[in-house]
Amino acid sequence: MSPAKLSDLILALPHVEETSPFGPEHIIHKVGGKIFAIHSPMEEPLRLNLKCDPERAVRLREEHESVIPGYHMNKRHWNTLILDRSLPAVLVKELIRHSYDLVFSTLPRKVRESLA
Repeated sequence: MSPAKLSDLILALPHVEETSPFGPEHIIHKVGGKIFAIHSPMEEPLRLNLKCDPERAVRLREEHESVIPGYHMNKRHWNTLILDRSLPAVLVKELIRHSYDLVFSTLPRKVRESLA
């Protein structure tokens, strides 16, 4: 998956903003001001950090070599997906949505309602 295609996929979710506060080597995706996805477009293969339910995070790491504990993130709540084509595209899309939903659900009620 190309960095542009990955960004397009993430930006298709409602109310997502894309920023680069750490420079062009790290693309940050937020909903309601909270980070739910980070990728480094200059890495090969592309790597994507996503928030994940802790129990599911462990299962995914056991099932897929291309899913590792979140690089520079809280390893309990974040996974890094190595996008080397070994993960099904459907799973990658679902995990992006899972991360988005986890973060969205923790936003204050007023913020969620303003985005709805």
